[in-house]
Amino acid sequence: MPTLSIIVASTREGRAGLPVAEWFFSRAQAHGRFDVELIDLKEVDLPLLDEPNHPRFQNYQHEHTRQWSARIQRSDAFVFVTPEYNYGPSPALLNALDYLSSEWHYKAAAFVSYGGISGGTRAVQATKLVVTTLKMVPLVEAVVIPFFSKHIENGVFTSDDILDKSASLVLDELARWNDALRALRS
Repeated sequence: MPTLSIIVASTREGRAGLPVAEWFFSRAQAHGRFDVELIDLKEVDLPLLDEPNHPRFQNYQHEHTRQWSARIQRSDAFVFVTPEYNYGPSPALLNALDYLSSEWHYKAAAFVSYGGISGGTRAVQATKLVVTTLKMVPLVEAVVIPFFSKHIENGVFTSDDILDKSASLVLDELARWNDALRALRS
């Protein structure tokens, strides 16, 4: 079965990204088309890009980069659970993307975004520019969570029918795109 990595893009204290990601993780497991892995960028703890060589050479000097490379290389598709900071993506997500190059190639990327009235959509649009440069295929389908704090109580995210249907649609599309992109990765 292909591996879907769900990446929590927020690293700050009190973040909503982890409960949102845990909800999506359970939806992805129930979907049954992927082996699902949850990657928390707070735990990965990548320093601000510190490799002396361009990532396209894969000549990594640091163990944290080699470990990050291996995790991303074994993944077939991604869901980025992302907030919106000042109309853009989290710095931790951009840093994590910038660390690597070919490890991201020909893999589908979907987004679960959260925020205020826009639900994080501006951050997603900005991140799509980056992931396409990394030869990823960002999906049109997404889970958008406006006013996310209404869904979190005692650190647990509770969805509704609209969010559950959106999650199913995203997972169905990720499976389709993963099947289509497999030949390009081989």
